[in-house]
Amino acid sequence: MADITAPTLIPAARSNENRSTTPGSTGFKSFIASGWADRTDVLTDAREQAPFAAARRERLSAAYPGQRLIIPAGRLKQRSNDTDYAFRAHSAFAHLTGWGSDSEPGAVLVLEPAAAGGHDATLYFRERAGRDSDEFYANPDIGEFWIGPRPSVAQVASDLALHVRGIAELAGVLSTVDSETLVLREADPTFTDQVDEARLRFAAERVLGSNATDSPFSIEINAEHEPDAGLARDLSELRLVKDAFEIAQMRLAIAATARGFDDVIADLPRSRQHARGERLVEGVFNTRARTDGNTVGYDTIAASGPHACILHWTRNDGAVAPGDLMLIDAGVELDSYYTADITRTLPNNGVYTEVQRLVYETVREAADAAFAVVRPGAVFREVHAAAMAVIARRTAEWGMLPVTAEEALQPENGQHRRYMVHGTSHHLGIDVHDCAQARRDMYLDAVLEPGMVFTIEPGLYFQPDDLTVPAEFRGIGVRIEDDILVTEAGGENLSAAIPRTATEVEAWIAAAQR
Repeated sequence: MADITAPTLIPAARSNENRSTTPGSTGFKSFIASGWADRTDVLTDAREQAPFAAARRERLSAAYPGQRLIIPAGRLKQRSNDTDYAFRAHSAFAHLTGWGSDSEPGAVLVLEPAAAGGHDATLYFRERAGRDSDEFYANPDIGEFWIGPRPSVAQVASDLALHVRGIAELAGVLSTVDSETLVLREADPTFTDQVDEARLRFAAERVLGSNATDSPFSIEINAEHEPDAGLARDLSELRLVKDAFEIAQMRLAIAATARGFDDVIADLPRSRQHARGERLVEGVFNTRARTDGNTVGYDTIAASGPHACILHWTRNDGAVAPGDLMLIDAGVELDSYYTADITRTLPNNGVYTEVQRLVYETVREAADAAFAVVRPGAVFREVHAAAMAVIARRTAEWGMLPVTAEEALQPENGQHRRYMVHGTSHHLGIDVHDCAQARRDMYLDAVLEPGMVFTIEPGLYFQPDDLTVPAEFRGIGVRIEDDILVTEAGGENLSAAIPRTATEVEAWIAAAQR
């Protein structure tokens, strides 16, 4: 059983080269530890989202009276040898702390049951090392010489309006873990193993007393703690209805995404001239995401021609050929982690052909029908049903179905789904597919409430080798995706300012390329 008094939340430097080339002489160590100006912590007012994060923690606390809850941020993930992927804290951790793109790897939020009721929230993280520590210059994962300035405990506490302690004190939490303690398992598997072992130790000591370490209970444990799944579910459901801060962030993310689409439109002539023009489209949008936000919320889909029939085409190595359509599915993620998710399907040369326009406007008709359903009290799945009714009717009219539209819409049939196999909507927010672990009755079967944010994204995809469709339709893929807010009055299309109709899109491209 691992030593629970020594949590290993941030790995040591992996690179043999870094270890072998870092100076280690006594003279060097003495010299590098001296001669630095004093540092004074500048404490800021709490960030805008801090009171919202506190309210979210209170809601979670009310659902788990008397239980210790542990929500890790996660840790760096290795990309290759001594390089890591850019760190992104687990969404539930960010939601409950207000920490976003500046989150520290290895941080852990603990909600400790309070004697007076409720919970005391404490954030544990690895504070920066002093200049007299070799971590400062010899650890490329966390050393400030390598990655830049890192915050102090006092700075994080002030910024997040949270009680903050150094990571070394987390050992005290692990030593008091009991069978009722819950952890968000997926956030940090290594730390979860330590919690599992601590829970096993607690259970063994209750049965066998202080000699538990010599008992059969001391075997390695790999089984999941079943109640943890309930915590993951509740953390997901906590995000189903957005607060005022979240809705404001969604508006900002969508506005930045709109600017990214404008950039792509303006750069279309250059993209059309390159053998891998899809890569140029991706790069242009990603530039906007990095300048106006944190990054992209998901891998950009820039799918031209038949690639548009591949739902998650992210290779983006094809040409942007004149006469083809290009499906662009992209979203800017802000520093708060809130992301947009928008799709538009553009004619590469600026004008839709007659068949392309027919398919495009049919998809828009389906989207508009779905949007018409949105209101408080409607059921989430009704949004999808409204879009599917249009798709079934139009594909039947075009002679593509072996049955009538009415027959296709029967639960045991669904022939029209050949041309749109995905769902029409998913919740959106701090994750692009937000609230994904929510229960069915809280998601697909849920009654819509003001504050819910989700996509409406019907599509039609006629594969290039699909013999059930006329030849002129083959290779055409169209999706239109907008981000929708449920309001007291009905629904608001947050991305309606991005041109949607075929005529508007053509005018958009023409104006950008004058």
